[in-house]
Amino acid sequence: MAGNEGSSSHLSAGRRAEDQALAHLKERGLRLIERNFRCRLGEIDLIMEDDFGLIFVEVRYRASDRYGGALESIDGRKRARIMAAASQYLASRRIDRRVRFDVVALSPSGDRLALQWIKDAFQVS
Repeated sequence: MAGNEGSSSHLSAGRRAEDQALAHLKERGLRLIERNFRCRLGEIDLIMEDDFGLIFVEVRYRASDRYGGALESIDGRKRARIMAAASQYLASRRIDRRVRFDVVALSPSGDRLALQWIKDAFQVS
């Protein structure tokens, strides 16, 4: 992968956070459908399912809260892109199920990552 050392370490930290989020959700009974779905409208980090239906999960990692925490980093524009990508996913696969948008926010806590799972974090407007 091309890029500077900072972006490489940022990507590996993001991947580690995503791996931890996935493990956490699986431990709680969710099943992985797809990881890192990308389309021209946006990206979905994790697409999971459980008895509720389909769950689109945004994983947010912040090394510090200097510029706001992981949750605060999901502004209206980011939510719109996630929802647009989710709509594209559903339409392209002709899926008609209940959906939910969750957020898993991670931040350093000692030598581990503190994790916060917010179910139904935002709604389709």
